[in-house]
Amino acid sequence: MEETKTWLENKQNENGCFLMLGKLFNNRMKGGVTDEVTLTAYITAAMLELNMSVSDPVVNRSLSCLRNSTTDLTNTYTTALLAYTFTLAGDMETRTQLLQHLDKIALQEGGLLHWTQTSSETSASLAVEISSYVLLASLNASPLSAADLGYASRIVRWLVRQQNSYGGFSSTQDTVVALQALSLYSTKVFSKEGASTVTVHTPSGGQHLFDVNQNNKLLYQERALQDTKGKYTVEVKGSACASVQLSLHYNIPTPTDGTSLSIQVKPEVDCSSNSLRKTVTLNIQSEYKGEESSTNMIIMDLKMLSGFAPDQESLEKVKRSPLVERVDTKDDHVLVYLTSMPAGYRFNRTLEIVQEQSVKNLKPAVVKIYDYYQPSDQAETEYVFSCDADARK
Repeated sequence: MEETKTWLENKQNENGCFLMLGKLFNNRMKGGVTDEVTLTAYITAAMLELNMSVSDPVVNRSLSCLRNSTTDLTNTYTTALLAYTFTLAGDMETRTQLLQHLDKIALQEGGLLHWTQTSSETSASLAVEISSYVLLASLNASPLSAADLGYASRIVRWLVRQQNSYGGFSSTQDTVVALQALSLYSTKVFSKEGASTVTVHTPSGGQHLFDVNQNNKLLYQERALQDTKGKYTVEVKGSACASVQLSLHYNIPTPTDGTSLSIQVKPEVDCSSNSLRKTVTLNIQSEYKGEESSTNMIIMDLKMLSGFAPDQESLEKVKRSPLVERVDTKDDHVLVYLTSMPAGYRFNRTLEIVQEQSVKNLKPAVVKIYDYYQPSDQAETEYVFSCDADARK
């Protein structure tokens, strides 16, 4: 830790801000902000979380840098991060100023609270991270009043609604911050006493009981619900706090719009060949049309048709293509990793797949492309071929 602190100290400017070094692989991190203030806030918060004193020269200088930036509150992400940093520093005056501004621009719906970078922001990951920083700032005050906890609970209730059935959120970055904030909240509302019974009533008249008590309060409990249609109701009796989540999984048609990424796959095959092992050439074309100058790392997931496998020589050619970082094969998928995709650039490649087993009535295989750090930026398509005279594709 001391060596790290010494290294950081050598990268600190006279004004207390830290130099920006290296490359940020995820352009959604730091709320898309690339200024030294946000970087300095990250570093300062980390130091304060390690219980470094505000009188430490490095911390003191960095706080001075941050105070000079509090006059510009146009960036919601930076404002939320600064509110958390000054809360850790014990600067209640600056903290209050920042939280009052955040409260004015909060999005309220159904008694819940959250924040986004802009009014037109569609990044769920960014909204989760900003709201988590506000929650951390709200909970780190001492002492906490009932009003403070009530305000925090409105943020918590919005956050848990964004949590997926596996316990995470949209990406790694927002999951880390959100779990830190939710964990802190759990310590503030923890009670050694109390028990509750959660009853889920099904549309067909059945019910599932979940007992939450001091012996199993940290146990994750799950039941598979059989009714796919109808209205479920949840009834809770008791005095223990419990979080209830319903997870519904279903298939939908392949999306055709509403994404900044696009992908097309056109198969070509010589149906006149009498070879028992047919070779299909996949012509792959993808493009990024988003607002950023380029994407983060891109994953292209190509599922093989049943009975087919990628041609190794063709696979090696794909590996040597521009922008391609690596190519993996896993089960019946080929995963192509692109370092990034510049806006307006068309990625055109071909991949040959070879038939290893004859399969009747081939079903379409799905090809998916998505941003590694922002999985909501994605596109899908399907491909299949047929050598029947009346059903060729």
